Amino acid sequence: MTEALARPTSGLPQLTLERMGPSFGAHVLGVDLRHLTDEAVMAIRAALVEHKVLFFGGQDLTDADQVELGRRLGEVTAGHPVARSEAVDQPEIYDIDSTDPEFSFSDVWHTDVTFMEKPPLGSILRAVRLPAYGGDTSWADSQRAYESLSEPVRLLVDGLTAVHDGEQEWGAYLRRRENRGNIWDGKQVNALTPVEHPVVRVHPESGRKGLFVNPGFTSHIVGVSDAESRALLDLLYAHLTKPEHIIRHRWQLGDVGIWDNRSTAHYANRDYSQARVMRRITLAGDRPVGPGPTS
Repeated sequence: MTEALARPTSGLPQLTLERMGPSFGAHVLGVDLRHLTDEAVMAIRAALVEHKVLFFGGQDLTDADQVELGRRLGEVTAGHPVARSEAVDQPEIYDIDSTDPEFSFSDVWHTDVTFMEKPPLGSILRAVRLPAYGGDTSWADSQRAYESLSEPVRLLVDGLTAVHDGEQEWGAYLRRRENRGNIWDGKQVNALTPVEHPVVRVHPESGRKGLFVNPGFTSHIVGVSDAESRALLDLLYAHLTKPEHIIRHRWQLGDVGIWDNRSTAHYANRDYSQARVMRRITLAGDRPVGPGPTS
């Protein structure tokens, strides 16, 4: 179904969308990401908050074009807090190449870089080389997942804090590089110190609440026993990834996907044997804020 997005602010152009699901996800039609007016950039940012995941087909972006797109949409970070991508010249790009010996599969539900104090606002992913089959990516709507929890569970998780830790995934990688990571939020990453984030995040633009835990980087919930933490996280992960909270995208060359890390988690299918190369940039975000005490 194709529909025009209502103007989020007077004077902004309309975007023609094909919705992917009832709550989130959309293909944006008729847009050339290399030639955006300031008004179109604002419309894309507004659509990203509303629809959470946007896809633009038929694009012909170079690495430099992708970085410039990121700069139009926000502040571009280093490609990754720890990983270096030798295959690209731009330090803002994280080259995700399945043939790289250092390649880390993303076949676990996660939200990008939540193990930092200020995780990315959003990510921009471009398909560079694709296998003949497989390699799809799925996204989960963390806001819809939160809103569809029962009221007693919502009240419980509103007040919880969780620890996010990048050590298991990236600690050995950092040590092989003599604990010299990249510059993130103005500082060189020399260690992966666990950070605490609210289990429920309030979106800074829409004000909607969403679950902000993920199996990739959340280690435990603060202030409860190990058994309680495991049970609560298992409950939230199972609910987050229910089929009605998920969209799935089959990549084509020329596709560019942009998603809001503040309201989604994602999963890259590991169901291919040929090379798959994707290039990602991330936009600087802020420190997650929870709902605060309830009356």
